[in-house]
Amino acid sequence: MMASSYNAKDENGHHPGSVDSSGPSAVKSKKSDNTDFKQQRLPAWQPILTAGTVLPAFFMIGLIFIPIGIGLFVTSNNIKEFEIDYTGVDMSSPCFNCSQNYSWNSTSACTCSVPFTLDQPFESNVFMYYGLSNFYQNHRRYVKSRDDSQLNGDKSSLQKPSKECEPYQTSDKKPIAPCGAIANSLFNDTLELFYIHPNGSRIAIHLGKTGIAWWTDKHVKFRNPGGNDNNLSVVFQNTSKPVNWRKHVYELDPTDPENNGFINEDFIVWMRTAALPTFRKLYRIIQKKKVNMTPTLPPGNYSLEVTYNYPVRSFDGRKRMILSTISWMGGKNPFLGIAYITVGSACFFLGVVLLIIHHKYGNRNNNTDIPN
Repeated sequence: MMASSYNAKDENGHHPGSVDSSGPSAVKSKKSDNTDFKQQRLPAWQPILTAGTVLPAFFMIGLIFIPIGIGLFVTSNNIKEFEIDYTGVDMSSPCFNCSQNYSWNSTSACTCSVPFTLDQPFESNVFMYYGLSNFYQNHRRYVKSRDDSQLNGDKSSLQKPSKECEPYQTSDKKPIAPCGAIANSLFNDTLELFYIHPNGSRIAIHLGKTGIAWWTDKHVKFRNPGGNDNNLSVVFQNTSKPVNWRKHVYELDPTDPENNGFINEDFIVWMRTAALPTFRKLYRIIQKKKVNMTPTLPPGNYSLEVTYNYPVRSFDGRKRMILSTISWMGGKNPFLGIAYITVGSACFFLGVVLLIIHHKYGNRNNNTDIPN
């Protein structure tokens, strides 16, 4: 009776209680595949760290990094830089009245003149920056407040901007172009530079406004709807300007079609947000004259003429103008040289310490007599 019950099969030919390994509920094996990779049988090399290999490595890193760091540090120090704060916080500042009375709702611009003196000549090309402090362009909501499709010339996004631009998406029931908080807060101070000749005359210094943006931004990421050859006032006629702007996007540089609208380089530079609350952005380039050997900016007295359009008192910010030359490694930044010198010195010092320890204690175990 027991045997007949045990040998009984169901209508599918399976014993009662057995598991069908071909069905969807089949129990899969948890064992890994028998391969060299999954079974960790691949050939490997494990270095044996000895004093003969570690000490030369420390000394080589030190001997290589220290000269490189010194070279980078000296190169950075040879870069000439001049910075002037024109925020107008102090009552003695020429821009004090502008900083106190100007706001986004002001109907007229305020102008001020800031004199300064250069003690050393600036050779080669000179780069003019504007700097802002306590301005958090890295805020998450601020960084997302833009429409890249609109900036790339997409006509559908021009008429219906992304919701990420809110509350700077529409104005007067018209789509804003360009939309978003980044574009709305565009830096719009006008800076002009004059050289005061010893005879008292003022000589305007030519400031190049093109070539300040990244090539990929200028030719890939930013495009005017319908191309640059079209009449931009017609292209943008059904749009509204940003709330804090005084003029439309097609009026940024009407004299140069290659620097107007969404491809205006001042606008492009501003749209590349900064990572830190204190930052600088390239404003103009002073090209060196090739016809003579005189410095680009000779030593002497200068005047910075500011059209004060950008208020910073609301967020306790500061505004600066920076003049700087560059080298093969870029602008003035001593951090990289200091880092190389620090790492190289630390490795060299550790090499000396380990060499002393090895010399004093390294052979102790080898000389110890092994008891019978």
